[in-house]
Amino acid sequence: MHFSRQGSVRCACAAFAGTMIGLLSAGAAPAAAPAPPAIVSGGPYTLGKQPDGNSVIFEGARELVVFDTGRHPEHQAKILAFARARGKPVAAIVNSHWHLDHSGGNQEIRAAFPRAKLYASDAVEGALDGFLARSLASGKARIADGSVSDADKADTRLDVAAIEDRKDLIPDVQVTRATVLPLRGRWLELHLAPHAATAGDVWAYDPATRTLAAGDLVVLPAPFFDTACPEGWRRALAAIAKVPFERLVPGHGEPMSHAQFDRYRTAYDRLVDCSESGKAKETCIAGWQKDASAFLAGDEERKTAAALLNYYFEVVLRSLAKKKEYCDA
Repeated sequence: MHFSRQGSVRCACAAFAGTMIGLLSAGAAPAAAPAPPAIVSGGPYTLGKQPDGNSVIFEGARELVVFDTGRHPEHQAKILAFARARGKPVAAIVNSHWHLDHSGGNQEIRAAFPRAKLYASDAVEGALDGFLARSLASGKARIADGSVSDADKADTRLDVAAIEDRKDLIPDVQVTRATVLPLRGRWLELHLAPHAATAGDVWAYDPATRTLAAGDLVVLPAPFFDTACPEGWRRALAAIAKVPFERLVPGHGEPMSHAQFDRYRTAYDRLVDCSESGKAKETCIAGWQKDASAFLAGDEERKTAAALLNYYFEVVLRSLAKKKEYCDA
């Protein structure tokens, strides 16, 4: 088992939250330097396989905060093994968004730590009555389909169980604005990006270690536009660019420096600009492959990026109905 070590409670008063965030972003140092957060990697994204998102474990003096919980039991087992090794409980789970490769493990983590509070945006409630409700119906049909392989059915059962377990998807504390989540001896900033990769994406910044957990606001081998508002996503990346982080953990893919993130952001902006132009989708996809070449490790990831974007151009990026659904909701 390998862990890579990489170097809202709503405030009662909004003014206090804003002041504290400003102080932390300015670099106010804690009394003792904390350990860098641990990353439980979801592994590379591959077509035809249900992924796990990256999880980030922030460590306080006496407790842990888990940012995203993955989809598969093997992924959650690594999170729980880390908690046991450190001898600290998981006090909180933060879901960057409601996609099940980032939130499907909530139940497993809370079964081990039932006092852990869940922090997320309220976007999951709309998803449970819309996108996830449709996924639940199609998932049950897939399980009943004799032509579906046992392996695919096993993955589908995980998703069905997660969707039916509403109490472990709906947040105990809604993140509605920039706020702080206290850890003993330090603070973790939580920020909300409305109408971005989903209707509400939460990203976290740890000023003590200058680590930013972005969820799927930064994702490889290509942006996942399934439930996205491209322009809102652009605004979210612009907000992240202002943060003095040294290490950014994407939802899928390897950690980035600030300079690498800036390159990713430029590639994203150019991709969206191209999608809104009259250029052929093949030209736009080739542009992403070139602009993001530093993040695409070989021909397989280039092909995967092209396949994803070909799909997204057809069903999302050039669909007025989808833009209305995800940008105007």
